[in-house]
Amino acid sequence: MNKVELNIIALANSESSKGNFALILEEQKGFRRLPIIIGSFEAQAIAVSLEKMQPNRPLTHDLFKSTLDVTGSKITEIIISEIVGGVFHATVIGKQADGVEFKVDARSSDAIAMAVRFGCPIFTTEEIMKEAGVVLESPSKAFTNKRGSLSDYSLQELQQILKQVLAKEDYESASKIRDAIDKKS
Repeated sequence: MNKVELNIIALANSESSKGNFALILEEQKGFRRLPIIIGSFEAQAIAVSLEKMQPNRPLTHDLFKSTLDVTGSKITEIIISEIVGGVFHATVIGKQADGVEFKVDARSSDAIAMAVRFGCPIFTTEEIMKEAGVVLESPSKAFTNKRGSLSDYSLQELQQILKQVLAKEDYESASKIRDAIDKKS
């Protein structure tokens, strides 16, 4: 299997599926993107972890991570492994405390929510990128967040990215970037 590493670059309301969200992944070494439509609860689970928010009570994915932590197990990677009837399927790969590898089938959104919590890589296959990926017409103008979190960027980089997203009239992303700038100022 030829794996392609992906980064989360956006999570926004879906234009094509009202009430759902579009999770946009971009290949780490290129400019193809993989859009995945997910539900609002799954989007919340991913966003809470990406933004390092601390809910009053653990979400389901936090509970699952805590359970794995207590047993000495960890998730090492996830793979968006296939598309069946237009639905993405994923495999969660990890290691038990004794070093034995495990694999668990999962919805792609749940697998990604766990990957964010464990800080592990997200992969897909070249075949899935060919089938469902989107190639950008103008990759040089693409807003990419290859580092994972906006807090990883310098103040100068954030200001440049802000100009780019404002030029595209992407005010939702601009708001998040402006918040990150305010935290650095």
